[in-house]
Amino acid sequence: MNNQKKRSLVNLTKVGIVAALYAALTLVLSPISYGAMQIRLSEIFNNLAVFNKRYIWALTIGCAIANLNSPLGIVDIIFGSLGTFVMTSLSYFLSRRVKSTARKLAIAVVVCTLMTWTVALELHFVNHLPFWPTYLAVAIGEFISMIIGAVIFGILSKRIDLTK
Repeated sequence: MNNQKKRSLVNLTKVGIVAALYAALTLVLSPISYGAMQIRLSEIFNNLAVFNKRYIWALTIGCAIANLNSPLGIVDIIFGSLGTFVMTSLSYFLSRRVKSTARKLAIAVVVCTLMTWTVALELHFVNHLPFWPTYLAVAIGEFISMIIGAVIFGILSKRIDLTK
């Protein structure tokens, strides 16, 4: 197997593993992963997007798979996954020239927390929940997950090169 094919296979494997971890963690913790009061712990993986753009796809796929179980149905499968794609893409592009790992992770925490308006909007339209209180509740859960992930991946990045 030549080097190019080997690299492609390694990338595809990493995408698959992260997508599977995201989906599995969401499904195992489904009672707290959906709704207005949620702490979707699988969102810790959103921090990976600042290390390599392949994780944008991994997280989007993982979110789509996890949202197959969502009470919001097809709306969450489409718009929840699109929201994940946008928030992780923004995290990647805003942090790609930043050298400090802590700053990269801080960017991811802020971007992903602010972008939870997409989830609040889904809940507003589908479940008729008030937008602003729902946004605040979802953002708090996202912030908690993202901070946990930032700590974990900050420590891991000192031992493992997450960019490769």
